[in-house]
Amino acid sequence: MLKQRFITASLLAPLALAAVFLLPVVGFSVVMGLVVLIGAWEWANLAVYSRKARYGYVLLVAIILLSISPFLGAITSPILYIASLFWLFASLKVLSYPSTRGIDGVFVKLFIGLLVLIPTWVAMVGLKLHDSGHALLLLLFLLVWGADVGAYFAGKRFGRVKLLPNVSPGKTREGLYGGLIAGLLIGLLFSLFQGLASTAILSVLSLAFVVVVVSVFGDLFESLFKRERGIKDSGSLLPGHGGVLDRVDSITAAAPVFLLGIQLLPIV
Repeated sequence: MLKQRFITASLLAPLALAAVFLLPVVGFSVVMGLVVLIGAWEWANLAVYSRKARYGYVLLVAIILLSISPFLGAITSPILYIASLFWLFASLKVLSYPSTRGIDGVFVKLFIGLLVLIPTWVAMVGLKLHDSGHALLLLLFLLVWGADVGAYFAGKRFGRVKLLPNVSPGKTREGLYGGLIAGLLIGLLFSLFQGLASTAILSVLSLAFVVVVVSVFGDLFESLFKRERGIKDSGSLLPGHGGVLDRVDSITAAAPVFLLGIQLLPIV
């Protein structure tokens, strides 16, 4: 399994970076849109059993993306605030599970999927449109990937105390600390490489900390839905990784919070 994960990741990472650095905004938007639509197909599987309903949900997401694309300049900030508030709610839901009930109702679950998926596309395209878009997208990917790798190896080596066993039995507090350390190191190295001033470095480190924590809850929130649905993976498209959602669940939470932080903090 680990070998499969490594091979798949070694193929996906260059493709993601190529999309960032080589594609124009329109091409990048289309690619991110396709990723979101695949995510919509898999998210619908967490809520409904009917394939017909899943096709309808993908069509709905596609219509929303096409409808909002001409107005990104006006709606990006409000969507980022809504998404950030949603992820605060999602994090509290994860922390309280199973003391409080899971999320019931097909339509509620599908609506939550919109709150997860649409802001992801808005944030990724918004970062691409930024004057420092390439560097910021690279930083976002490095933070999420680095935190994931740091958490994996720290958890394997030092993991003792389960983080939230009722949601994701494999995650440990030590893994979380390893991910946070990795994220802060990446933020520091990025800041030094960019020659940022001390105030900007502190902002990057603060944002890195928040983004890593939020990315963990993005992973855990999807895990909660999979647990409620009784499945291990959101799909089977990626060998060793499960579905697309299993690979981008951290990004879905991290991207909107990251771009909002870029807008609010004195970084670039």
